[in-house]
Amino acid sequence: MVIGIGGVSNAGKSTLARNLKKVFHEVDVVSLCQDDFAFPTSEIPKINGHTDWECTDSIDFDRFYKEAFRQIELHELVILEGIFAFQDERLNNLMDVKLFLTLSKETFLARKNKDIRWGKEPEWYVEHIWDSHQKYCRQHPMQNNYIMLQADQGLDASEVAQKYLKTSQLLKNI
Repeated sequence: MVIGIGGVSNAGKSTLARNLKKVFHEVDVVSLCQDDFAFPTSEIPKINGHTDWECTDSIDFDRFYKEAFRQIELHELVILEGIFAFQDERLNNLMDVKLFLTLSKETFLARKNKDIRWGKEPEWYVEHIWDSHQKYCRQHPMQNNYIMLQADQGLDASEVAQKYLKTSQLLKNI
């Protein structure tokens, strides 16, 4: 089984993936984070002199797809997560379940302003992150078979598993 998790920066994608691994501790599970498949910084487009992590050209989708395919052969459950999780049709075709985490802009701004993993981002860039999410990511979940999850208050992985993932034969015993 392959679970895709997408959504805007700071929506809780990595946290949900990590917690789902705990929920499915009895299953052979691996999680791949799209961030690990970014091109080298020197190859990523710039915006106002700033590395533009928020564009699809920042991700090596070929490498991400090949690794996802390899992991599917090795594990019972594979979780693929990232802001552009649903941008590549090859990856989409691998996914059995697609979870799209939504946030209000207010919650996004509050979380992003507390996030200093890469240093304090300029206000214009934080707005750019939100705008890029609207541009690249919002149209995909409107298609069939995406499960929209409101993440402003956080998500309980056990609840998500029980409600949305229990139908899988592999996960029926959770």
